[in-house]
Amino acid sequence: MEVLAYLIPISLIMGGIGLLFFVWTVKTNQYDDPEGDARRILSGKYDDKPKQ
Repeated sequence: MEVLAYLIPISLIMGGIGLLFFVWTVKTNQYDDPEGDARRILSGKYDDKPKQ
């Protein structure tokens, strides 16, 4: 049970760090690409045919 005294704070700190990185990526607009998907769909560069 002594191990839990170390593991619980470590897991909370690591979860907080992950949350901070997620908030940072949202604030720096890492997930915003409103026109990129539409252009990639119409592009012939990406297709389902295998390379020869």
